[in-house]
Amino acid sequence: MEDRINVTRSLLPPLEEYIEEIRPMWESHWLTNMGEKHLELEKKLSEYLKVPYISLMSNGHMALELALQALALPAGGQVITTPFTFASTTHAIVRNNLEPVFCDIDPVGYTMDASKLERLVTNKTVAVLPVHVYGNLCNIEEIGRIARKHGLKVIYDAAHAFGETYHGVGVGNFGDASMFSFHATKVFNTIEGGAVCYRDEEFGLKLYRLKNFGIRSEEVVDGIGANAKMNEFQAAMGICNLCHVKGEMEQRRQASEYYRRRLEGVKGVQLNRKQEGVKPNYAYFPILIKEKEFGANRDDVCRELREQGIYARKYFYPLTSSFECYRGRFDANETPIALEVSRQVLTLPLYGGLKEEDQRRICDAVLGMCKHR
Repeated sequence: MEDRINVTRSLLPPLEEYIEEIRPMWESHWLTNMGEKHLELEKKLSEYLKVPYISLMSNGHMALELALQALALPAGGQVITTPFTFASTTHAIVRNNLEPVFCDIDPVGYTMDASKLERLVTNKTVAVLPVHVYGNLCNIEEIGRIARKHGLKVIYDAAHAFGETYHGVGVGNFGDASMFSFHATKVFNTIEGGAVCYRDEEFGLKLYRLKNFGIRSEEVVDGIGANAKMNEFQAAMGICNLCHVKGEMEQRRQASEYYRRRLEGVKGVQLNRKQEGVKPNYAYFPILIKEKEFGANRDDVCRELREQGIYARKYFYPLTSSFECYRGRFDANETPIALEVSRQVLTLPLYGGLKEEDQRRICDAVLGMCKHR
C-alpha cells in the first residue's frame, strides 16, 4: 500500500523554535496558572483575531461550556442550535442543564438556516448557539436581528473559523461571545486549547472565576469554578504556531484550489461554496457525494479511499441529535437537510505540506468511483 494520507496533520513549528520558547520555564519553574506565556499569547491573539477581550482555556469544549455557564442562563431553558456539528456543541448545552432545540441547516453553506430560526423561538428560549461550519460563516445579520427582537443571548461556536474576518471584522466579535478551538487538528493549535472572545468585561470576570476555581487572590474565593486554565506549554506552542499560521493557510489555499480544479463540475459532487465578504482560513475541504448522479454513495467512496490508504472523514456524521446517548430524546427527521447532508458529506485530506502528488492520488480515487463522467 502507498503511504497513508490522513485527513489532517498538526501544524508544528521547527523543534528548535519551540525549545527556545519553553526554555525560560526551566529557569522560572512556572508551568501553569496564567504565567508569562499565557499572558503573551492572550495579547497576541487579541490582536490577531481583532477582538477586544479573549480568555484562554485548556480546550475548546471547556471554553464553550464555561461561556454558556457565564451567561447565567436559567436551568431548563431552550438553546436553539444545529445538529450538524461536533459532539461538543450539543454536550455543552446539555451539561449546563439546558435543552437543545435543533434548527435545520442551509443546504449550501451547512450552517444554521436563519430563515427557519424564528419559528423555533418559544417562551422557554434563552439563547441561540449557531456554528460556523468548515469556515463557512452563519447568517450573522439575521441571527442577530432575531436575537435582539426576542431578547436572546447569542454565542457562536467558531471552532472552524480561526482567523477569519467578515467584511474586515474579526469573526470573534459577533454575538455575546464566540468560542474558538485550538485542538491539534485545527488550522491553528496550542496542542489542546481554546478561547472565548467577548466584549463585556463583567462577562470576562465571570469566565475567569469559572476557569480558575473562583479564586480571585490567595485569600479570596468569590465564585464556584472549575479548572480550565491553559498551561504554559500550550501557550508556548500557540506563540510559535502564530508565527507560522499565515503560511499554513496559504498552503491550504493552494491545496484547496487544486481540489477545485480537479473536482469542479464533476457530476454528483458538490463543492463547498465561497462566501462573499469572508476572508477564509481554508480549514476543511468538504464534498457532498450525490449517489444518483455520481453512481456511488459517500460510504462507498470513503471505503475505497481507505483501501487506498487515504483517510477522508465523514464530518459531521452522525448528527448529534442521532447520538446513542440521546436515543429517544430527539428526532433527526425534524432536520431533514442536515440529515441528508450528514449522509453525503466527506471531508478530504487538507493540511499544509500536503503534496500535489498525494492530492492527485486522492482525486483520482474519487473520480475513479464516478460512474457518470
